[in-house]
Amino acid sequence: MDDWRADRIGAALRGENPTVLRRMPGGFAVVGDVQWLPGYCVLLTDDPQVQRLSDLPRGRRLEFLDSMARLGKAVERACGDIDPEFRRVNLEILGNTDPYLHAHVWPRYGWEPPELVRKPVWLYPPGHWSDSATALGPQHDVLRAAIATHLAEEPV
Repeated sequence: MDDWRADRIGAALRGENPTVLRRMPGGFAVVGDVQWLPGYCVLLTDDPQVQRLSDLPRGRRLEFLDSMARLGKAVERACGDIDPEFRRVNLEILGNTDPYLHAHVWPRYGWEPPELVRKPVWLYPPGHWSDSATALGPQHDVLRAAIATHLAEEPV
C-alpha cells in the first residue's frame, strides 16, 4: 500500500494524493481506486476529523452536498459522452468502512449484469475491490480527464 492511501485526506492537503481531480468548496473530488464501473469517484472531506455530515456546521454541510452534486454531474456528463450505455449515477454517503466523511459517486450502466444493474453496487462480489484488471490505471486517463474538465466547467 502506498503511503498516501493510509492518509488520503492528509495526502490531498499536501498535494500528494494522485487521485485528486480537483479541490472543491466541500472537499476533494478524487477518482476511485477501482474502476469496475468506469468513472467511479469519491468526494473526500478536507478535514479528517469530520466523521459525519452532521458534524459540519450548516454552511459547510451545504458546501459538501453541493460539491457532491457537482461531482455527480461531472461524472454523468463524462460517462454519458464516452459510453452510450451509461444510465445514471448513484450518490451515497455511507461511512461504514472509512471513519471520515466521504461520498461515493457510482456511474451505472446498461451493460452491468442483469442481476446487479438495479441493485446497490455493494452487492457486487467483494473481489471487485482488489481486481487488478479494473484497478485505476493509465487506461482510465481519458475518462479521468473528461471528469476533471466537466468539474472545471461548473461554476463554484
